[in-house]
Amino acid sequence: MAARLDHSRWKPAHTRIATALGIGWMLDAFEVQIIGSVIPGIQAEFGLGAAQAVVINVVWFLGIALGALGFGWLADEVGRKRLFVVTLLVYSLAAVASSAAPSYEFFMVFRFITALGVGGEYSAITSAISEFTPARNRGRSNGLVMTFWALGGILSSLVSILVISAFGLSWRYTLLFGVVSAAYGLLARRLVPESPRWLASRGRLEEADAVVEEITGEASPQGYVLPPSPVRGGGALGELWTHHRGKLFFGMALDFSEAAGYYGLFTAMSVFVFSSASGAVPISDAALPWYFLVANVGALAGGVLIAWSLDLLGRRPSVVAAYAGASLSMLGCAAAASTGSRPLVLVAFTVAAFFATCAWVSAYPTFSEQFPTHLRATGVGASVGVGRMGAVVGQVLLAEVAVAFSVTSMFVLLAAFWLIGAAAGGVWWVHGNEARGKTLGELELAPVPVRS
Repeated sequence: MAARLDHSRWKPAHTRIATALGIGWMLDAFEVQIIGSVIPGIQAEFGLGAAQAVVINVVWFLGIALGALGFGWLADEVGRKRLFVVTLLVYSLAAVASSAAPSYEFFMVFRFITALGVGGEYSAITSAISEFTPARNRGRSNGLVMTFWALGGILSSLVSILVISAFGLSWRYTLLFGVVSAAYGLLARRLVPESPRWLASRGRLEEADAVVEEITGEASPQGYVLPPSPVRGGGALGELWTHHRGKLFFGMALDFSEAAGYYGLFTAMSVFVFSSASGAVPISDAALPWYFLVANVGALAGGVLIAWSLDLLGRRPSVVAAYAGASLSMLGCAAAASTGSRPLVLVAFTVAAFFATCAWVSAYPTFSEQFPTHLRATGVGASVGVGRMGAVVGQVLLAEVAVAFSVTSMFVLLAAFWLIGAAAGGVWWVHGNEARGKTLGELELAPVPVRS
């Protein structure tokens, strides 16, 4: 029965699965953040202006949106494990191809394919970790898996420093790290079993029972018994829209807010604050990875803190406090940038990365666990897809505001993006389900709030 998963003590198998998924998430983060450190080299080699550099990010976010939605639907159809491995291989091989791109046009094509794979990882990893974890540990373990993202950011900074600053090599060598991701994809299929909840949702009860026994060490004479069936009917997106609309809106609002705010923060810092060519507080291209490294250490601390808060204080207060803190930290960045002081800007950037990571790490475990098992990856994919549109809108608006008005106005806009998530968290606090300590089965059968 699913109760063995929900009420099990934490076992070595849980640690193995969480770590394996976390490493996959870390490698995703590397691919996302490495561009921020090497974009000056790409611009120089291909003769790109600032507008074309922004287009690289826009194409990236469009690819993630489509990958999250398409591969998310597939993860509900063919399984979490298969999509986790497939998407890992897709983006790692495409990253290697990007390193050999002979022109800007080829680079953009390979970058788009890389983004498709990373988007699929969002859906596969976020869905899978919720479905293996005991109820009492679900928020903390999910949050800690998400925090591997900051480790990926730290890794990308270190690789950039080593490859570009220390050895003076081309940006192309940094993208060859995709070979490591490809090798890990082949290993990961041995480390992560298929989700027993997904297997049961497809009627494969014997396989589900075997995985539960492997993870928990507990056998049941009844085998895996299905809980009461959730509402089904129509396609996955249609069912989400008809029966889980409030949950879907909640996930979309949180992801739109964090994507526009988080990616906007790093773009703002690399292009409009630290840029050696036109930044408000310019630094050398060689120093940029060091600044990102320090900021990602702050992000790591934020992720660890919020992961514990999710089970200690609950999802609702954690989400609201994290998003509100992220909004306020953007104003701190504006104030620091206006002084022209590099140390002050670095401190403000690190604090902002801390709260921004608190916000998005609180978001994924919170909205993903609200969706029924047979729709979870699709729900996550739809939320991420809308979120990446937030990132696209954010990239365009930030550039327009920074050029037409000022860097201060740009950070005020970022603060407004984060307030969207704080407002959504406030509505959910009043009308939504607090998932702390509840099983996924209880959440599936709970009334759907905020339905319009």
